[in-house]
Amino acid sequence: MDRIDRHYSETVGMRRTGWAALDRDPQLDKIEFVCPHCGARDTKNARHERTRYHFTDGFLQDLQGEVTQCHACKHWLRVVPIVLLHDQDETRRFEAVFSGELSESATPGR
Repeated sequence: MDRIDRHYSETVGMRRTGWAALDRDPQLDKIEFVCPHCGARDTKNARHERTRYHFTDGFLQDLQGEVTQCHACKHWLRVVPIVLLHDQDETRRFEAVFSGELSESATPGR
């Protein structure tokens, strides 16, 4: 069975840019997520262009997402949606809106 035919667990990701990314090297373009299998926080390199993000539900989002492997438990998962965050206010709003999904992802065994 090919990777494309499999059903992956899904988790929400965030891609911080601009003012929201001041705490890291500006050359790094990472997607941050929480593994739904082990609860580990992880990152992956962003592959999609920012032009693929569309304004949906109050955020710029990539609704196609990306498939990656957790570095901690080695399970494959799908990071979707990926929310583009530009400043600290958007980051706080994202955490408030998606806090339920983030805490569910952090619960191992789901």
